[in-house]
Amino acid sequence: MRLIRRNQPLSDAERLKRKRYLTATLITCLTLTMIGGSLYVVQLGANRLAEMRGKATYDLKEERSRIRAAGEQAVRRAGEAGVVTGVYTPEEVEALLTPAQWEEVNSMIEIPAGPFTMGTGSERADVQNQPEHSVTLPAYRIDKYPVTNAQYARFVVATGYPAPENWIGGKMPRGRELHPVTMVSWHNAQSYAQWAGKRLPSEAEWEKAARGADGRRWPWGNVMDANRINTYSNVGSTTEVTRYQQGASPYGVMDMAGNVSQWTADDFLPYEGSSASAELFKAKRGVAASTQDRSLKVVDLIITGERYKVMRGGSWKSDPFSTSSYHRNYSLPNYASDFFGFRCAQDAKQHEPP
Repeated sequence: MRLIRRNQPLSDAERLKRKRYLTATLITCLTLTMIGGSLYVVQLGANRLAEMRGKATYDLKEERSRIRAAGEQAVRRAGEAGVVTGVYTPEEVEALLTPAQWEEVNSMIEIPAGPFTMGTGSERADVQNQPEHSVTLPAYRIDKYPVTNAQYARFVVATGYPAPENWIGGKMPRGRELHPVTMVSWHNAQSYAQWAGKRLPSEAEWEKAARGADGRRWPWGNVMDANRINTYSNVGSTTEVTRYQQGASPYGVMDMAGNVSQWTADDFLPYEGSSASAELFKAKRGVAASTQDRSLKVVDLIITGERYKVMRGGSWKSDPFSTSSYHRNYSLPNYASDFFGFRCAQDAKQHEPP
């Protein structure tokens, strides 16, 4: 074996060989660095999306400084705006729908007592939807439809409550009487429910009414059917609550998938036995670190002492997965958007015959 002394000049061939080796090593290191950086950015993005999913809204206190995407807006929380009166007369409100339409949108459906499957065991589902478990509920009643603009107008006229921000001059856009009311916070929904002699449904009540007792994924079954649902911007706005009759749940409850994401009474907390990180359930608000960040609409998520409220059903803007009956979305209770709505519930015993 031939030995090369340290002070012996390298041949041109040896010098070229070493140059190629060093170049290859440098390229490899740069490639690995780029891959590592890309994976890190992807992970950061995934974490941010997990936090921001379903909360394409802003703190109501900042509504005037925000530019909303895709038509979204923030609304005032109850008590944060002056009372609006005189936008409709009682006679005008009653004329918004025919007597038959009023009777239909005001109807409720009784859900029988008994167990049902809540959540999912699917490994592909978001972690907050796991694990699958059995819940037993007493009988209760739930609105057949989400609360409509016409119904909310009755509430506004009867109480002097502020109209939703997307109503023009205190009146809903023409032709939207049977569309679900939007731009309502959890506080707004709760106030309406109390006025109506009802309450917001628990998320368990909502889920059972949506999927029945056989554990189906969507109200109609286990296969996504775009003809039964208003989602993924396939329409581009809300639709009349009576439109998707073929999307009814096993109990006949309508619009439990798509159209509007619906507030429930419950705080967003992990299911028993959940493997989800506790961080997911801590409510956060977007805070701009500087004037420049504020002008660019760049915010950091800061943990608050508040609780998210659970939202169900997906919406006209959601991806199809988010419309699964077991999927749990969430938002701060004083946030609102053009895809936030609600429906009401009652204890069955409230309407037992004497």
